[in-house]
Order: sequence, then structure tokens, then C-alpha cells
Amino acid sequence: MNLPFLRNLPGLGRRPLLRVVAGAEATSTGAEAALQHLLAELPELLMAAVVAMDSGQVLATYTTQPQLWPSTAAPFWIAAVQQIQANQAAQGSEYEYPEEVLVTLPTQLHLFHLTPNRRYLLCLAIAEIDTNLALAREIMRQAAELTI
Repeated sequence: MNLPFLRNLPGLGRRPLLRVVAGAEATSTGAEAALQHLLAELPELLMAAVVAMDSGQVLATYTTQPQLWPSTAAPFWIAAVQQIQANQAAQGSEYEYPEEVLVTLPTQLHLFHLTPNRRYLLCLAIAEIDTNLALAREIMRQAAELTI
């Protein structure tokens, strides 16, 4: 039976939930505030998440795309950043560490930014035609400052 109005209910059909989902830790760490800042400055973003680097736990997330699942992708994001950190250590560059990683796809840009204390990873996905990369990077830096 095809009931078109069911597609408009949150959680049913293809329309995503357009709200920040945050765990109990998100408020105390500033993760929810960081996501709210990203949403306020980049309302056209596709996905945003704050992930704890030590545990891999997704503290807060927002998505508009059903195929973007931060909780599934978070271990891979952390592994990529840790590989870059290990590469820097192997080269003897202990004073240099990655601040952000950019992944370009044909229609999307994925930006991963470490907070200044390197405890959290902010993740952002935007449509490449909707957002200026330099602007997105600056907004990510501002959001990273909101985390503890």
C-alpha cells in the first residue's frame, strides 16, 4: 500500500531528520554548541559531526542525507587522521600535526578539522557548488574553538 503522506513523517520514507542529535556528553564538551554554530553559519551543509578522538564516540551529529551516517564513518575518519599523525611522527616532525583533512568528491567536499587540544574531530560535508571552501574552513576553525 502506497501512503505518500507517510514519507513526510520523521524517520519514515526518504525525508531526513533535520535536527542536531547529541548525546549526554555533547553539552559538557561543547560539541552541541559547535554543531549549532556550523548550522547557523552554513545552513546548506549536508552533514556535520563531532567525534571524540580517543574513543571514536560520535558526540553530536546533524545530517540531511540518508546515505551519510556519521556513526558508521567515524572510525574511518579517525583512522585517517591517526595515519597522518603517525606519518608525521615517523618523519621526525613531532611539532607538526594535522589541523584538517580535505576529501574532495565529484559533488561534495568533506572537511575534517581537529580541535586545538586534538581531543575532538569536527566533520563536515557540503555540496561543492553551495559553499566556498575558504569560508567553510574558517567556520570550522570557529566551531572548533567552541569545544573544550
